[in-house]
Amino acid sequence: MKFVETLVIGAGPGGYVAAIRATQMGQNVTIVERNYLGGVCSNVGCIPSKVLISVGHRLEQVKHSDDLGVVAQEVKLDWTKVQEFKNGVVSKLVDGVEGLLKGNKVDIVNGEAYFIDANTVRVTEGDNVQTYTFKNAILATGSRPIEIPIFKFSERVINSTGALSLPEVPVKLVVIGGGYIGTELGSAYSNLGSQVTIIEGGKDILAGFEKQMTQVVKKNLKKKGVEVVVGASAKGVEENENGVVVTYEVGGEEKTVEANYVLVTVGRRPNTDEMGLEAVGIEFAERGLLKVDKQCRTSVQNIHAIGDIVYGPQLAHKASYEGKVAAEAIAGEKSIVDYLAIPAVCFTDPELATVGYNEEQAKAKGIEVKAAKFPFAANGRALALNAPEGFVKLVAHKEDGLLIGAQIVGAGASDMIAEMALAIEAGMNAEDIALTIHAHPTLGEITMEAAEVMIGKPIHVVKASKMLH
Repeated sequence: MKFVETLVIGAGPGGYVAAIRATQMGQNVTIVERNYLGGVCSNVGCIPSKVLISVGHRLEQVKHSDDLGVVAQEVKLDWTKVQEFKNGVVSKLVDGVEGLLKGNKVDIVNGEAYFIDANTVRVTEGDNVQTYTFKNAILATGSRPIEIPIFKFSERVINSTGALSLPEVPVKLVVIGGGYIGTELGSAYSNLGSQVTIIEGGKDILAGFEKQMTQVVKKNLKKKGVEVVVGASAKGVEENENGVVVTYEVGGEEKTVEANYVLVTVGRRPNTDEMGLEAVGIEFAERGLLKVDKQCRTSVQNIHAIGDIVYGPQLAHKASYEGKVAAEAIAGEKSIVDYLAIPAVCFTDPELATVGYNEEQAKAKGIEVKAAKFPFAANGRALALNAPEGFVKLVAHKEDGLLIGAQIVGAGASDMIAEMALAIEAGMNAEDIALTIHAHPTLGEITMEAAEVMIGKPIHVVKASKMLH
């Protein structure tokens, strides 16, 4: 039996960050991982999916750059090289995580953890079983794709993990679920040459984003030839040698669509089962999530939980943030979680990014707000990139202009949102942004221009009243 001061279970973006911060706080740390360092994000999630999205963009740009004077005679996609490049990126990052853990003197243990009591776990790897006792623990076990009973995962019925390593680019692909994962991967494969159909049960795709934003993405999907079916119920799938036939119902009518693969992206389930947590007395919330306080502490005082297994958006950067808070709390610091400004990004065409409140959310909270927009089409850099679609929208308190939210749709939105996250965290108002000198010509200027609209002093639009409300 080995004693560990702080035991971290799960080496994803929450776990490995928690482990490193814990060592920085002077703790002796062991991290346990059953699959791969870096977790879902680095291996079969955020990173490899962005590689495919990036490759798809490159291919799309080369194919459709005639207006810019770039005329491609023949464009070929080498799928083997794409996969090699993707795997290389993943390998570098995973090696980097391992190096960081070892460099911070974190003991890495491979295996699956099972709780014996509130201070003891059994770690199993094959025939090797080791027992660890600990003073404190941080659970960072992440989540896995939800499997629908009538869509059992197979060679042709795939989840997001399978979609990243297909043997070829499918001629036809059906996506069940129009959330951010389904829409991102659907867009990526459309750019790579697939004929894509997205089937969504709700009223619209990308439900977590404002309709004004998703309209821009939907227009682009239509231009690509992606068929989006909303208000539809997936009924079943038949597999054959060459692919699948998916049956769905929409508007009371049953329809079918053929494809090489069907990608099921209807959400993710927290990995809190089969760990012995019930026996320890840890309290569960709904859907398998764990109850935690503002220091990520569960109902068992020496065990913390972070990331996808606790309430909130299932985002890698949220998990990393919570990991730091949990490690600092264990060290006796007064750190607590503050979710005022968690950016959320969707890497569609164009990109979507949001932070803080949107107008509807603010009004639902009884907050009187004003909002201001500025279009990408009025920005020189956006025009030079041939990316005029989209806008920046700022949301602020009506009385004093204190910024409480921002929504961006357009090229580079994923990078631009950081400025607004900082502004909200720092308690800035619209005038602070307007008075900050932004380099020209850049996409960042659009944020400044939106702030100038909000304070009633726009330079590059005339009818500002239409953009301020």
